[in-house]
Amino acid sequence: MEFSAPPTAENIKKYIKTISKEHPCSKTFFIGKSVLGRKIPVLSLGKPSGSLLFVGATHGSEWLTALVLFRFFDEVCSAFEHGKTLCGINIGPALAKRGFCVIPVLNPDGTEINLNGKKGALSSGNHIERLSKGDYSHWNANAKGVDLNHNFGAGWDLLHEEERKNGIFGPAPKQYGGPKAFSEPETRAVCGFCSTFDVKQLYSFHSQGEEIYWYYGTKTPIISRDIAEEFAFACGYKTAFPKGMASHGGLKDWYIEKFGRPGFTVEIGLGENPLPLSDLDEIYNKLRPALAKALVM
Repeated sequence: MEFSAPPTAENIKKYIKTISKEHPCSKTFFIGKSVLGRKIPVLSLGKPSGSLLFVGATHGSEWLTALVLFRFFDEVCSAFEHGKTLCGINIGPALAKRGFCVIPVLNPDGTEINLNGKKGALSSGNHIERLSKGDYSHWNANAKGVDLNHNFGAGWDLLHEEERKNGIFGPAPKQYGGPKAFSEPETRAVCGFCSTFDVKQLYSFHSQGEEIYWYYGTKTPIISRDIAEEFAFACGYKTAFPKGMASHGGLKDWYIEKFGRPGFTVEIGLGENPLPLSDLDEIYNKLRPALAKALVM
């Protein structure tokens, strides 16, 4: 399956059903629900405990990340089932050491709003219409107008102060971190997963910029820079440091601060969000060797 149609709620269900049917080696389970009650799925290969975790579509307008992760998980499963290598990586031994989990869409409400506007917001339609002023093309937040990647508890107070300096005081299409850290069910769901399943390494996928961020504070492992540089070399991306309001409050930031383990933010593609569907093949083919390498780093 190509996984080439936008990840609407309907298509997400189809993609999960297809993967479950075609790859009996995989498992699908759910770690919680969004504000509007949409399930947040995890695709798992090998033991989820102590796994490598990829997370996509934290921001609604960055839904192309979900398609990259669906494609890659499908390809990893195929290689595992047929005893083949993937970009030179022997999948069997890699998964024997560490399982592989994917949360393709952490923000199903925000993704649906970006793709389908007011209709995608269900009971929150009028609220979202007011916040967006009818323009859903750059919607990043969840259905309450909270930017999930500003809602994690790493430097949240500093980030909230920056938001106020930039005129953000309440729910908005993007960059509002919520009334307090971890206020959102989507945020709590992925944090709970990381803690319950003792995730050993995390990659959070966003767009755009062709960069990988690896550092957050004094608990950043020394090895993180080496891993980031190997990943970047494999796909032609650059290692970088986020600036301004991207400096705190993110999933990668919280993960590093909480566990002291390697965590990364990968900004896929170039252009303006939402990146067009026509960019998917080029982005995926460029990223593919780095994604495969991440399985063994």
